[in-house]
Amino acid sequence: MVSDVPVGVLLSGGVDSSLIVGLLSEQGQAGLNTFSVGFETVGDEEGDEFRYSDLVAETFATRHHKIRVPTSVLLEHLPDTIAAMSEPMVSHDNVGFYLLAQEVSKHLKVVQSGQGADEVFGGYHWYPPMMESVTPVDDYLTAFGDRDFDEYRQVMTPDWVQEDFARAFIESEFGSGMADTGVDKALHIDTTVMLVDDPVKRVDNMTMAWGLEARVPFLDHELVELAGRIPANLKVREGGKYILKEVARRVIPAEVIDRPKGYFPVPELKYIRGPVHDYVRDTLNSNRARNRGLFDRAWIGRLLDDPDDHITPLQGSKLWQVALLELWLQTNEL
Repeated sequence: MVSDVPVGVLLSGGVDSSLIVGLLSEQGQAGLNTFSVGFETVGDEEGDEFRYSDLVAETFATRHHKIRVPTSVLLEHLPDTIAAMSEPMVSHDNVGFYLLAQEVSKHLKVVQSGQGADEVFGGYHWYPPMMESVTPVDDYLTAFGDRDFDEYRQVMTPDWVQEDFARAFIESEFGSGMADTGVDKALHIDTTVMLVDDPVKRVDNMTMAWGLEARVPFLDHELVELAGRIPANLKVREGGKYILKEVARRVIPAEVIDRPKGYFPVPELKYIRGPVHDYVRDTLNSNRARNRGLFDRAWIGRLLDDPDDHITPLQGSKLWQVALLELWLQTNEL
């Protein structure tokens, strides 16, 4: 919280950001500015978690800012969101962080985020099964990989298919000797590689686009070192992040702790329909995309025909992933 200007919090309504708000309140921070964003519901999947962020905001009397994003606004800001990416970033929540940062920048220059807690304290669903893993490379790729190499060969044109670099990378990392058990290998690679190159980079890119500094207290090096010394079973127990949740019970409402595991919901980019589908279809059927020759056209046709049938193990849209790559390349005139 050391700053020459006021500091706010990106409040998703999950355990991590809620705990930050609660701890700041315990430290005497009054009138804290908190920010949440929500999108339109698609089918049965809600586009916001306001019921949880509202509860935390009310509990700790924060100055809470809620942003509701209709589909038209999402589409309007997708090009600028993609332009802010230093590399292709396929996660649905990029536009959420971009629009959150836009709103926060109207009020503050520094904001806190809960990024890192899931990797450091074992919050993801693929950690508990790896406690007993005897084939950690296979098990990790099955749970975490968007597609296996056989499917990759179907997606890409032959010029872009060589060897299974993803498996080779995981095998190298898991064989480095930095961890002994399957679950610790997964925690190590996620903390040292995935965390840095995915969630933290996303938040950094989207906040810096608005001149906003995002701080990540769960990645304080002393806290990460402490978490690294905690036995894995205390982290991944009871579905994950057990020890952090038990600590959090002293600070924040139980409803936030015992809720189902949530991810930043942007269902319009997961279940691609209507104007978003038109946007994606026009991109992938453009002359630039066809001339680039990255993707097998028959496979693209199948994705466009039934995007709901092509969801990754991490609940991402395979159609959005290929569209985002093409959009990023076009945005950067590559």
